[in-house]
Amino acid sequence: MRPLMRPLDGITVLALEHAVAAPYCTRQLADRGARVIKLERSGSGDFARGYDSRARGLSSHFVWINRGKESLALDLKHPEAGPILAALAEKADVVVQNLAPGAAARLGLGWEALHARHPGLILCDISGYGPGSDRKAYDLLVQAEAGLLSITGTPDAPVKAGISIADIAAGTFALTGILTALIRRGRTGEGSHVEISMLHALAEWMGYPMYYAMDGAPPPPRAGAAHATIFPYGPFRAADGEVILGLQNDREWRAFCAGVLRAPDLAEDPRYRDNAARAANADVLRAEIEGVFADLTCDEAMARLDAAGIGNARLNDMAALWAHPALAGRWGEIDSPAGPLPALRPPDAQEAEFGPIPALGQHSRAILKDLDVPDERIEALARQGALTLGAG
Repeated sequence: MRPLMRPLDGITVLALEHAVAAPYCTRQLADRGARVIKLERSGSGDFARGYDSRARGLSSHFVWINRGKESLALDLKHPEAGPILAALAEKADVVVQNLAPGAAARLGLGWEALHARHPGLILCDISGYGPGSDRKAYDLLVQAEAGLLSITGTPDAPVKAGISIADIAAGTFALTGILTALIRRGRTGEGSHVEISMLHALAEWMGYPMYYAMDGAPPPPRAGAAHATIFPYGPFRAADGEVILGLQNDREWRAFCAGVLRAPDLAEDPRYRDNAARAANADVLRAEIEGVFADLTCDEAMARLDAAGIGNARLNDMAALWAHPALAGRWGEIDSPAGPLPALRPPDAQEAEFGPIPALGQHSRAILKDLDVPDERIEALARQGALTLGAG
């Protein structure tokens, strides 16, 4: 039986990338069949390799977003790096980069130079704050600039998102921009310049609070794990822990009162007649709810919520997520320098074939030989420290 052709089989991506935003994008491309050649620093590699060693000796960040790629570890400042990059760009369909502002252009990989030489090439530039800005843009800093911190946390303190949400937003928009550009190229033959900034991407995701605070109106208050404007919504104490629940409308409120609280008359209490009233009297209503939940275990409360058709969830930790029954059919396995590791299939790619996590410079020799660089020159570059030749 012939293997299933993946959507991006035959597409080559040259990635000058580090950290999260660009690697997250290019891993999605690799999962869908693209050949991704990852340029790393000779000797040290992508600095995300050193974030931690929690994934059986490997970096958790690196394992998450770098499977299925080929690692070429090259000193980009070496005189021979320019011709190598030019040859790689000649073979590429897509170039993705999130280097420091201006660095790609200095390497001959700016849009004007690339488009003049390769009209069908797609270039995706990922930056922190957009073209022309040279400000450092770590994820936390962009969360602050985009206003996310102002609405996330408790009334006493802002709290950042627990994942690199600005990077992920940028990587997601980079992915869709590249896929759109590939469709356009298929119709016109023309390449495209896709420009993504972390701030622009996260600002798009901030649309609801921006409109909520339109024309100088007060912004959504920081409400911890609760909802800023909908109640009841969030965590509520039960006898043996917390249950997360959410009500979206008055119909659900009536069902909640009758089936969960076993107090149907509460639905008609004028203090709780609609969401605005419930939110205004949240402290009193919370006491009513938790008074009932105090006699219920989490399982018992969730059973009542399910029977009443009310959305609910457990407050899972990472161990519980690993074991979540909804993920049972989504696990695969990837090879890595530390041995086999579990990996989740992409949500939209049931037939994804996982490539391994590359060791630093694992593919340097093979990639350069494919560019007709002689063996003796490869060995000389390695002796000079300009090239890392990893095992493989």
